Amino acid sequence: MNSNKRYFEMDLGNIQPSQLYISNQKLAKVKEKFDPKDISTLDTIPIKKLRNTIFYTDGHTRAFAAYQAGYEKIPVIWENEELDWEMYEICIKWCRGAGIYTIADLNTRVVKQKDYKSLWYKRCDDLNKKLALERVQNNYKRF
Repeated sequence: MNSNKRYFEMDLGNIQPSQLYISNQKLAKVKEKFDPKDISTLDTIPIKKLRNTIFYTDGHTRAFAAYQAGYEKIPVIWENEELDWEMYEICIKWCRGAGIYTIADLNTRVVKQKDYKSLWYKRCDDLNKKLALERVQNNYKRF
């Protein structure tokens, strides 16, 4: 599946997660497509560098499936889309505060989909709303 020629392999231990949980439902879906004997069946995972930290912008579940299958390296690609880097920076701080530095640290954080929605999606939605409000307030302060 790695048809993108710009991908390269990177050690799982060198990529910081930006997510606190893995959905068991999403993991099951990834495992349906991923042949653990063939890493090329895993879609390329986007990463970004923020200051000195290389982190996942997406693909935590795929990276976790590769980790569970015993892989030490995964196919990655540099993220080139404009994303909310401030939000990612906060998510990385949350992860580090919870002792999550590699994908292996999510081993005890695979949760049911309904719990994933309340523990992770809601937390991200709340953060997104908070950041949007702060940005609006900061724009008003400039006048």
